[in-house]
Amino acid sequence: MSTTHTGIVYIVGAGPGDKKLITLKGVECLQQADVVIYDLLLNDTLLEHCPAHTEKIEAPDPRIRATRQTEINHLLVQHAKDGKTVVRLKGGDPYIFGRGGEEAMALADAGIPFEIVPGVTSAIAASAYAGIPVTHRDYASSVAFVTGHSAALHPDSNINWGSLATAVDTLVVYMGVAHLSQIVERLITHGRNPQTPVSLVRVGTTFQQFVVQGTLADIVEKVEAVQLKSPAIIVVGEVNTLRQQLRWFDTKPLFGKRILVTRARAQASGFVDILENNGAEVIQFPTIEVCPLEIDSANIPSPEKYDWVIFTSVNAVKIYYQHIQEKGMDTRAFSGCNICAVGPKTVEALNKVGIHPDFIPSQSRGSVVAEEIDDVDEKKILLPRAKIGSPDLPQILRERGAHVDDVSIYDTVKVESECSEDIAEDLLDGSIDFVTFTSSSTVTNFLEMFPEHNATDLLANVKVAVIGPSTEATAVKHKVRVDVVAKDATIENLTEAIIATYQD
Repeated sequence: MSTTHTGIVYIVGAGPGDKKLITLKGVECLQQADVVIYDLLLNDTLLEHCPAHTEKIEAPDPRIRATRQTEINHLLVQHAKDGKTVVRLKGGDPYIFGRGGEEAMALADAGIPFEIVPGVTSAIAASAYAGIPVTHRDYASSVAFVTGHSAALHPDSNINWGSLATAVDTLVVYMGVAHLSQIVERLITHGRNPQTPVSLVRVGTTFQQFVVQGTLADIVEKVEAVQLKSPAIIVVGEVNTLRQQLRWFDTKPLFGKRILVTRARAQASGFVDILENNGAEVIQFPTIEVCPLEIDSANIPSPEKYDWVIFTSVNAVKIYYQHIQEKGMDTRAFSGCNICAVGPKTVEALNKVGIHPDFIPSQSRGSVVAEEIDDVDEKKILLPRAKIGSPDLPQILRERGAHVDDVSIYDTVKVESECSEDIAEDLLDGSIDFVTFTSSSTVTNFLEMFPEHNATDLLANVKVAVIGPSTEATAVKHKVRVDVVAKDATIENLTEAIIATYQD
């Protein structure tokens, strides 16, 4: 990155849609950006890499602003002259039909330093996600990228369709959906076999990816039949026949399914990753936020005073251990007591700080924990947990003769959302397939966010998946129909249970 006092512009290719296809250098640029000027169709989550101070500017829409490119060039130059680090974030690759060359020329003419950060272009990425290699030793040893924009079809265009039609094995056409019939006509007229396989890949690499296949002779009819619209690439060549063998993206078990995650955003990333890795489009709609209670660490009980410390969640581990550190202590403070960890994620959280639990119950329910833990009569037990924790665990332990200190160290509070109306509309019309609940508080807070709708009507057209019996009981109490319950209270098992509904 630039270390001078003058500004610099990074023209960054963001890739074609999948947020993970941006390069490491592209992410690095975003992390240091003062200003980001980004294209309309980009994955908005890429902007989350930016620091809080970054000014985010959406580039003018090319469909309604004829002066768009001039305006962008002016913005790049002006912000760089102000001494800022500027990122021009573009879909695909800046230098492949991305006008990156024009922007670089404007910067060069103005004496502004710039760098180009290449991106994965849709011709390669969308084809790959559709199971179509643009080259293959047995099918294609040459490939060409060409624009299908109307200008490319004018008589005075510098694109030599006569040579292009038969000069390469694989032809990938950008921006050509609206002119598909003309492109097909030119290719056949100039010698391409009408039986040449053709694929159109719409919004490739995204969870809405859609593929239409045919030949030059019938592809126009097939595309019209499904009313396919841009953006899409057109792939012409024998490599298209490999799709049935090489499909991998749109065959994932949850591909095309839209799943709403209500978990706190800080905890949702693992769940989101698992769902997306199985092909789902995830809508993050956090209904709770985990907030540590304002407690002086000096007032938090130390573990050496107890026979058992029971951790029922990752949050309990993180927040309690932070208090321990603020008291000037570390893992050695736990050497004189036994540790119980409820659930594999809690075990992982303890292991990360160097603590290995002595007991892990067979299930995550409080009643099971209390009944399975050995020899608690007259034992002192510390239970650091959420303010709204279920009473079952401490109650049963006390009934077994234990002395329990149930200490609240954090709370889960309701999150306000500005997109509740949009979510309600999607739920009511059935365009969301699953709603997931990972705690009782996510259920109650979720329903409170839609005061104008009763639970039965709001969720009538979607399936509901919950992480365990306690969450199920809360949902049923609020008249929510539960379709899926994880056999164990983990996000992995919850995902498996959702997948199973589509495999029966």
